[in-house]
Parts: sequence; C-alpha cells; structure tokens
Amino acid sequence: MNCELLATCSALGYLEGDTYHKETDCLESVKDLIRYLRHEDDTRDVRQELGAGQIVQNDLLPIIIQHGQDKALFDASIRLMVNLTQPAMLCFGKVPDDPVFRHHFLQVTSHLQAYKEAFASEKVFGILSEMLYNLLQLDWDERQEEDNLLIERILLLVRNVLHVPADPCEEKKVDDDASIHDRLLWAIHMSGFDDLVKFLASAQSEQQWSMHVLEIISLMFRDQTPEALVSAGQARSTEEKQRDSQELEALRQKEHAEKRSRTLQRGTRHSRFGGSYVVQGLKAIGDNDVIYHRNIHNFKHYTHDTGKALRRVPKRNRRAKEFKEKRRSALNVRLFLREFCMDFLENCYNHLMYLVKESLIREQTQQHDETYYLWSLSFFMAFNRGNGFRADLVSETISVRAFHFIERNITNYYEMLLTDRKEATSWSRRMHLALKAYQELLLTVNEMDQSQDDSIRQSSNVIKSNIFYLMEYREIFLTLLRKFDETKQPHSYLKDLVESTHLFLRMLERFCKGRRNLMVQRKKVRRKKSRGDKNLPIPETTPEALAETFRIVEEELKTSGFQLSESLTESIVPFDATSETPLEEQRTEAMVRVKESMLARLGPEALALLRAAREVWPEGDVFGSADVDPEEELELLKQILHANLPRSSPPEPVVEEEDDDGLELEEEELESVQVSETEFNFFDFIKKFASPNIVHPYLVLLKSFSKNSPHTNHCIVRMLHRLAFDLKMDALLFQLSVFNLFNKILSDPAAAAYRELVTFAQYVLKRFFSLATQNNKAYVELLFWKNVGAVREMTEGYSKDGEGKKQTWTEEEEEELRKLFEEHRHSEVPDIVETLLPLLSGSTRTRRQVVTQLVRMGLVDNAKELKKQKVGTRIVLWTEEQEEELQMLFEEYKDSDDVLGNILKKLTAKRSRARVVDKLLSLGLVSERKELYKKRSRNAHGKSSGKPMTEEEFLSELTQGDLDDSMDRDEEEDESEESEEDEEQEREESPNGVRKNQSVHAPVERRADVGPMVTALHQGGMSGPLLWLQNCLNRTANDREEDGLSQPVPLVPLTETNEDAMDNKSIQRLLRKLGMRPPANEQETFWRIPAKISVSQLRSAAAALNLREDEPRVGEEQDGPTSQTEKHLEEEEKEEEKEEKEEKEEKEEEAEVSEVSGEQRAQALRALLLSRKRKPRTTKHTASVSDFTSMEDTESTAERSQKKNSAKRSRVLDDDEEEENEADSSTAMDMDTKSDADSEQEDVSAPVKRRRKMVLIDEGEDED
Repeated sequence: MNCELLATCSALGYLEGDTYHKETDCLESVKDLIRYLRHEDDTRDVRQELGAGQIVQNDLLPIIIQHGQDKALFDASIRLMVNLTQPAMLCFGKVPDDPVFRHHFLQVTSHLQAYKEAFASEKVFGILSEMLYNLLQLDWDERQEEDNLLIERILLLVRNVLHVPADPCEEKKVDDDASIHDRLLWAIHMSGFDDLVKFLASAQSEQQWSMHVLEIISLMFRDQTPEALVSAGQARSTEEKQRDSQELEALRQKEHAEKRSRTLQRGTRHSRFGGSYVVQGLKAIGDNDVIYHRNIHNFKHYTHDTGKALRRVPKRNRRAKEFKEKRRSALNVRLFLREFCMDFLENCYNHLMYLVKESLIREQTQQHDETYYLWSLSFFMAFNRGNGFRADLVSETISVRAFHFIERNITNYYEMLLTDRKEATSWSRRMHLALKAYQELLLTVNEMDQSQDDSIRQSSNVIKSNIFYLMEYREIFLTLLRKFDETKQPHSYLKDLVESTHLFLRMLERFCKGRRNLMVQRKKVRRKKSRGDKNLPIPETTPEALAETFRIVEEELKTSGFQLSESLTESIVPFDATSETPLEEQRTEAMVRVKESMLARLGPEALALLRAAREVWPEGDVFGSADVDPEEELELLKQILHANLPRSSPPEPVVEEEDDDGLELEEEELESVQVSETEFNFFDFIKKFASPNIVHPYLVLLKSFSKNSPHTNHCIVRMLHRLAFDLKMDALLFQLSVFNLFNKILSDPAAAAYRELVTFAQYVLKRFFSLATQNNKAYVELLFWKNVGAVREMTEGYSKDGEGKKQTWTEEEEEELRKLFEEHRHSEVPDIVETLLPLLSGSTRTRRQVVTQLVRMGLVDNAKELKKQKVGTRIVLWTEEQEEELQMLFEEYKDSDDVLGNILKKLTAKRSRARVVDKLLSLGLVSERKELYKKRSRNAHGKSSGKPMTEEEFLSELTQGDLDDSMDRDEEEDESEESEEDEEQEREESPNGVRKNQSVHAPVERRADVGPMVTALHQGGMSGPLLWLQNCLNRTANDREEDGLSQPVPLVPLTETNEDAMDNKSIQRLLRKLGMRPPANEQETFWRIPAKISVSQLRSAAAALNLREDEPRVGEEQDGPTSQTEKHLEEEEKEEEKEEKEEKEEKEEEAEVSEVSGEQRAQALRALLLSRKRKPRTTKHTASVSDFTSMEDTESTAERSQKKNSAKRSRVLDDDEEEENEADSSTAMDMDTKSDADSEQEDVSAPVKRRRKMVLIDEGEDED
C-alpha cells in the first residue's frame, strides 16, 4: 500500500475486540481518503488498495456503529463509503476489453462483494435506519441542506450495496439456501429499513426521493420472480402438481427409451472387437468404399465429419448469451418480500409510479433510469395478477399512455441496437425489459376482461379499442418478429416475444368476433421520387410558332367571352406565403407560368394566372391595372409570350404507395404520411404473418422444443397452424430444415408429451407428400425458403418463362410512342391511350404499361390525366332523333308499372337513369320525378274486391306508400351512381376508401317528415342548437361539393349549450330521422354525418331545420289567454264532433274504395285514433295526430275526399273492436323508412297496437 495511504488509514483508529478506538484526527483522515479517491488514476489504484486493506470492514463500519453520535464523523464516513461502494461499471465506464484493465475491473468487483458481505449485519442497518428515521421526523422547514444530503447519501449507500453482483463461484448456494443477498435483505427487514422505504414511497412530502426508492426496491427483488413470491408459504395448487407430474413423466419416458435403445445396441454375445464392415455405395476420400470399424448398431449415426475439428464460429455470428438465471431465496426471505409486495401495492405503487413517470417524461432523471420503471411495472403487475387480481391497485399503469410510453421505448431501443453496436448487449436487455412490460400490460387487460365488475370490463374495452385502433400498437409484434436477430437478442427474449404475440392475436380475435365492423387507423405514405433529367419535348419558340400559338389562345378566349370557371379561378395560386423564395423571384415565376400555359395552349389557365398575379402584385401594373379591358389583357399575354423568360423545371411525377408494401425507393426526396380510417379484417391481418422472415424466429424457438414450456410450444404451434391451416399456406413450411426438425420431434422418445407438435408435424408432412405427387419439383423446392408468390406457384402451378416480368422499352419503341403521342395529343379523341394501343407496332402492351411509360418519359405529369373516361359521361347532348325516340317510348310505356325501366331497356343510345329522368322533365313529358317511380301493386281485396280491410292491412298499406317512394328514390340514386362507375380497375378513391361523389345538383326540397319535431324543439328553446346543426350540415354539403370527397364528419359541439343539446333524446331522435349516425362503439364519442349522404340530401336536411312561416316561433306574442297549442286542441275537438255525426249517417253505406292517397290515409288513421280516444281504457295511450295531416289543401278538396273515405273508415272502426281482443297479433312493419342504415330500428316482432302506440306517443312527445 502507498505509504501516504497507509499512514492515513492508521490515523483513523484501531479495533480492539469488538470496540473501536478512534484517533483524535480521525475526521481529518476520513476527509483525506475522500481527497485521495478524487485523484485516483484510470486503474483505480486508490480504490483497490483501500479494498485490499479492508478499510470498510475494519474501520468505517465500526466507526458509524460505535461513534454514530459524532454527526460530522458520521457524515464523512457515509460520504466515503458511498464513493467506495459505487459500481465497478461506473468506475470504468464499461467492461474493459484490455486484459490489464479487465484484471483491475475484476479486482474492484471482488472488493465490492466483500463490502456487501460486511454490510449484511443488523447492527449496520439498525444505525442507518435510526439515523434516517430521525432525519425524516424533521419538518421540511426544520431540515437543513446537510440533512437532505445525508438522507440522499444513506439511500445511495444502500442502493450501491444492493447493486453489487453475486459471485456464484464463491457462494455456491442452491435454491432455498440463504445467499449474501438474502442475508442483506433480512438485515434490512429486521432493522425496519423496509418500512422507511415504504414511507418514502407513499409520503407526499418526500417526492424528491422517488427515483432512489424505486432503484432500491427493484434491486431488492432482483433475484425474485412474481410467481415464486405469490406461492411462498402456500400449499401447491393442483395445477402445479399436475404440471410437475407431466414434466417428471416426460423425463421418465425419455430415460426409459434411451435405456431400451442401449439394450438393443448390445449384441447377444460380448466381443472385444467391434468388427470391420465395408459400406457399399458410400465413397471414402478415394474411390474405394468406406470401411466402418465400429459396432454396426451405431452406423445410423455415422457421418463424414466424425473426428474432424469443430469449426470456430466468428464472434459476430455467435448467439446472444442468456441473462442470469433466477434463483429461489430462503423461505423466510420470500415471505418477508411477499408481505412487502402486498403493502407496497396497497399503499405506494400508484403514487410512486406516477411520480417516476412524470420525472421520466420531463427528463429530470439520469440516463437509462426508465429501465427501473419498466421492471417495476412488469414485476408488480404480475404479482397483482397472481395474488387475487385487483385493478385499483395498479390503476396508474393501466392506461393507453402506458402502452404509448413502452412502445416508444421499444422503438428507441431497437434503433440504438442497430446504431450502437458496441453496446448491443445492453440495448438488447433494455429492449427485453420493455417487451416484458408490454406483455404484462396485455395480460392485465386480458385479466380485466374476466372481471365480475362491469366498470372494469368496460375500461378494458376502452383500452383495447384504442390499442387495436392505432397502427403502431397493432403491428409492433410484426416488426419485432421481422427484425429478430439471434446474435443480439437471447433465447428468452424470443420466448417472451412469441408468447406476447400469441396473447395479442387471441385478444384481437376475440375483440373482432363481437363486432360487425371495426374501424382502425391506416397510414399511407406519399413519396416524391426524383427521376433525373428527362428528354422532355421543348415547344418551338420561333416567331411563326409563337404567332400560331397566340392565335389559338386568342380564339379560345374570345369564344369563352373571357369568362373563367369558379373551379379554375380558385385552383390558381400564384403566391406561396410559406415559401422561402423572395417575392421578386415568385413574381418572375408567376410570369413564367403564364408563358408556359400559353405555350401549352391553355388560354383560360394563362388568363386566370394573370388575373390572380395582378391581385397579388398590383404595384407597378406589371400584370396590368385593376380596370384593364379584355383587349389589353390579350396584349399583355402576347407580350409575356414573346418575352425572353427563364424556363422552369418540369414538375416531378408523384408516386403513391402504401406503407405496408415495403418497397424501398432509392431516391427519396420528400415523404409525408396520410392517415385515414379503414375497416379492419382479422383474416387479412393474419396474412401479414405469412412471411419467411416471421416464420424463421418461430422455428428457431421450436428447435428447443424439449426445453420449452408446454405453453411456449402451444404458442408456436398455434401461429404455424394459423398460417398452414387457416391461410392454406402450408407450403411456407416445406423446407428441409423444418422437416429435419419435424423428424426430431417425431423420433423423440418422449413424443407423447408433445402431442400437439406431433399432430401438426404429421399434418404438414401429409400435405407435402400429397403435393409431391402432383408437382415433380416439390423435392427441389425443399432447399429454399419461399415467399407468398413462390408458395402460390408451387401449389397452383408455375408461370411460363417471361410471364410476370416487366417488358423493357427499347429506344425505338420509346421514340415511336413519343411520336404517336405528339400526333394525337391535341386531337378530339375521348381516350388517347385507347387510340395509341392499336397503333404501337409489334407489341402486346397493356394500358397500364403505356400509361406508366408516358409518365416515365415525362410526356404527362400524372397518370390521372390519362384516366379512362367514365361510363355515362361520353354522351351528353341529345340529338333530335334520340329525343323523338324517347318520346315514342314514353308514349308506349307510360301506362306500364315500370315506365323508366322499360324505356332504359329499349333506348338505343344507352344513358344513365338520372340523365333519362332529367330529359323527360325538360321535355315536359312528366311534371315530377314521382311519376316515374315503379308502381307497387296494392292488396287486391282491400282495393277492388269490396271486402273490409283489417287494421294491420290498413296500417301496412298506409306506410307502404312512403316506403315504396323511399325505395324507389334509393333505387334511382343507386342506379344513377352505378351507371357512372368506372369500368377500369384504376378507380379514384378518397383516403378512407369512399368513392368520390359526382352528384348532380338537385333542387333543395324541405323534408316534411321532421316538421313537427323541429317545431316542438323550437318551442322548447332549442333554436340555438338547431341553427348550429343547420350550419354544420350546410358546411359539410359545401365541402363535399367542392372537394368531391365523402368522409364521415363528426358533429363536435364546442359550446356547453350545444353539448347538452346533443344529450337530449328529442334532438337524438331528430338526428336519426335526418340520417345521422350515433357513436358506434367506445372509439367514438360524437354523432357523425355518414359518408353516403349526398349533397342534396344534406341541404334538404338543413332546410328542414328552419321553422315554417305559418308555425309559431319562440318568443312570439300569443293572442288571447290560450296558447296556440290550446287553440289547436279546441279545433281538434270540434272536428271530432263533426266527424262523429258523419260516421253515424254513413256507417251503413258501402262504397267501392278507390286508390287512396297518402293524405287521405292520414285522415282515415286520424279518425280511427280519435274514435279510440273516447274509450276509457285506451284514453291514456292516444295522442294528437295533427302531425299526420296535411294543412296545405283547400277545404273543398277535404269535403270531396270525406265521402270517399267514410265507407272505408266505417269498416275500419267495425273491425277495430275485434282487433282489440287480439293483443298478441303481430306484423313486420317498419315505421321509420327514412332513417339511416346505422340508426336503431324498432323491434319488428312487437304487436301492432303496441307499436302504433309507441309511434303516437313519440310524436306526442315531440309536440310537447
């Protein structure tokens, strides 16, 4: 030892027996030692010499035990011991590669292990606990800075001692025996230090020590498993006994099989000589056959590699080492830790994990401190699951935020694993910790599903909805399996990954089963790809060519009268406010764009650019003055065309591809992610696992099937079964190494214990041999891993040579295509690609190939410019002959049941249903669309036979008219949409997969079915929310009309009044009437405007929310003492008395019932219900039916119709008494034919009377 160090240590004092005698300058000597440690070299020589001198065991610990009352000496000793016990990894930075420094590293580690053994004393932790307790008793205003420093140093000292790794070679302890770490934990428990740790974890005033407390707790449970602690001190369960007996039986069978095989290898007679045999057909090194000098029974294990030196595996290709195995501590230690876990979960877990999480998010901790958080989350949540699951104990870490935090850390660890290769092992361990935490979260959510508490199950559904909705959470296991590397990630990581994937798929499958459609997030990547310089055609700029170009542009502008469409005016933007380009350069670019538009002979676009640029840059009249004439604009355009301006770079073609395709572009310049929603299909999701990159990790884990747990083997087989049986992709497993593995499973002596594996292996082998009889190349295919395309070829047949390969374009073919395109680009042909296809010489090019080549050559900017014209848009004008033909067909079929259908069948020039209807209206052949609806046949006996109709028939007929009308309208809309669909597969779709609406503007009609409901809501003070709803509908209609996109739009109330109104049942009934969709599941909170509602329907619904002029408005003064409602009731009573007299006079009259209009049916129904109102037992169920009657007709029309309806009304009233006795009669009748498909429907099996009452009461509530 260095003489100065030796002198300093001697000045501390000496130990005599159990008593330590300190010197007078003991405090100064401790401070000198701290100073020496501060100036030690890279080999940590001072630390090694102090460790060799056992300064901690012989001096420092006795000082704090016997002289703890000397506060200054106690503080200095604690400070020195914190320095001496810090981990060797912190001293050297990492495990040194140099042999000399590796030796010093091991020396420091051995000294730390000696310190740990010395600290395993109740006296030491008794002093530390007492000192810490006294400090914590002080209030925050009484504590000095030195007190806080001492608290932190005591916690750091305990953490350092617990962190010291065990030395298994020295200890040589078995399970259930007390190791040094166990003795240290027992000393902590006996001294009461564990109670102080729990206090620090739960106290609000001690939040600053949260990270130190979490480190101490995680190091205390370093060697433990949650399962071992849960079962500590308890009798073994039946499941555990059965599992142990199965393992023991498997070992017994294996031993018995090996013993039997050894018996068979021995001959009947012992011989000292094994004999020599010539193996015919198996060549040795030369040309002779192999001579075998061993026992013939061992020949099946013969290989040419016998006796050869094993090839050394390079270090970079070696498998990752497994982490330290867990051991079982002594029973008393496990019992103490079990009690600690239960108290910690009950009082401390949620509070402490919240504080640590906030510190991690705000980056107030040291690097890699999140690993303690991840370990604690997985450990204590697993303990909670095993020890009588209670969700409230771990509620802090059961949230979507926890999933997001872990997913972000997994991604970060994987990126660092690839970049920081020297520390790949450390990053792999951290990644494994994060994966374990993610797995435990899934297990906890799965446990919540089985809870008896409805609120807990509802919470788990909300969490699962969010997890399954986001793409990052759904596909994290796909990514981890695809990126698995056995040289960096150990076998235990792969085991946890496979089991987590199995659990996630099982939860996802169960979640999808109870739902018809599950909407999830989908991401689409939009990339711009640099194509380099292209041989673009440069327009001629000779004076003659420019004059010809200007003449064409001038004629086009004069023909249009210098009028521009709104869409063109709005799409032209000459100025980019977000660009870093100076204003002067942007003005020059705008002028260049005007010139290029004219060179391309696009007159309206050039004029629109000129006018837009004039508004942006009015100064200097560069683009003309504000009151410029059209002739002056032409002169300006001519000057710009002849000006010598720089030519701008051609636009770059845009390539769109989905993120799931995995195509990597070589030259990426810009990338943006488009997020949309799509319907989730579990079967399609499983298809993503059908890849050799994902199957390979499963087979790596299957190689150790004899060491795997039964659950792990089940997870492997279940995934392979999904691929081979569910997806019919068993050919993915047709590989020689897989069959070799199957052979080991089938020939294993304990194969009976792997029944599931054996059954699956037999199934795959049977499928292969059946395929081999049809495909003579099947045995060759065994040598290769196959993707989905190769699997399809192997099972369905191989494609011919050259099929599926891209045909390259020669220079001659490109030149021919360019020439043909230039000849026909300005022609009036509807589809230039269809024109070019037959003109291409000696080529069988498809339309897609030609379009792609035109984009690649730069002849067009985008493939959308060449999109095939849609059906129904080519024929726009009607010739005189076609109009005459239409008139003749209308005269011929106007009396038929389906006028429009017959006309469409007979028309020679096929047109869409909507265009034919418009033409019939314009010709005046029909006055309204309703005349062209398909006629529905009425019930015979109720219409012409003179027999009285029953109440069910009457009500069904009453609603059938409206139903037929709505069905006809829906049918017409569907057919008009179908007629304009594109026949090509290249269909434009909006981001959520909904085809863009090409709706024709229809006149806005007010919906009459919601009038009474709107009136009642206005009278109830709901005018404000109705106005907000009307604005939302109009705004959505305008957006859909401008953009051409139809996406579900949520109705988000931003004020408290509107938010309360959305919870009103009357408002919700109105929304269903208008076709709005309620929240589908836990993922949605707001009502939505469905995507399939057209612009005209939206405007009609918005118009229906206005209050009619003839209806009373809120706040209007009422004349007289009675309100409008009371007057209305009085009028109804008078009408009642009048109708009663008419019924008595005409009751016995019988008249033929002709076709009754919707208005007359309403009057009849009203009379029926008013008659019931007089009966006492039905009085409480009746309501005003004024909503059913129309007040638009004149009194004379009503009088004429009353005589026609009286006979029918009398028959209905007679049958009504008989119908009342049949309360159980039922009919399938839909009373809400205008509601959206997503809205709730009434039970069709309800009795007629009950449903009728429900409708009437509903309408009555709307009025009130």
